[in-house]
Amino acid sequence: MTPRTALITGSSRGIGRAIALRLARDGAAVAVNYRERRDQADEVVELISRAGRRAVAIGADLASAGDCTRLVEAARQALGPIDILVNNAGVFRKGDLTDFDFSQMEYMRNINVDGLFHVTRAVAGEMKARRWGRIVNIASIAGIGTSTVGTTFYAATKAAVITLTRRFALDLGPHGITVNAIAPGFIATDMARQSGADFDAIAARAMMRRVGTPEDIAAAAAFLASEEAGFVTAQLLTVDGGRTDFIAHP
Repeated sequence: MTPRTALITGSSRGIGRAIALRLARDGAAVAVNYRERRDQADEVVELISRAGRRAVAIGADLASAGDCTRLVEAARQALGPIDILVNNAGVFRKGDLTDFDFSQMEYMRNINVDGLFHVTRAVAGEMKARRWGRIVNIASIAGIGTSTVGTTFYAATKAAVITLTRRFALDLGPHGITVNAIAPGFIATDMARQSGADFDAIAARAMMRRVGTPEDIAAAAAFLASEEAGFVTAQLLTVDGGRTDFIAHP
């Protein structure tokens, strides 16, 4: 990888952490964003620094438009102009039509959709000026119609992410910027383990008969962030081991 600077939102643990470590391994300087877990973000920075790459931990709440702008500015001041943005930060609240506390919809939308918009807009100008950029949005297979109950409103926010990915690609493509999304399946993160989910049952729904790892998603993100992906844009890359439980085939 040509030396680049990457900002990964929500990268103190889980998928974001794996992406931060992978992009650093590929040669990027990395801004590690966290909301509450400073200690975990510092650990990621330490691992990257030991490998001889530059990194910085930056706290920001993506539900705040002002924080989104400050995040990008802090990353720029610490590491230089942002070449790669991975919009990974996201939250999940369970519920369906009859039992969902709709106030939680605003909370999910503020981070999953609005936060993505604000951070992307904050980096777009400098990417356009340099006529190079990679934006990778972490969506979900929920957004394309898996039949898992309790994910209806979360799915709506991730469907919005997929739509914004394609529209941003249209807007930014003439400036040399690619915008793509990844739709992970069920990934074995700490959060997933704490949820009490039945990993065996979920694995049985996948053609590969396993759940995913954060590194599976990081590998996909590394490709979409690379020089080699310069003619790939407005795409949704599904990384789910071949899940079979869709309401309708996407």
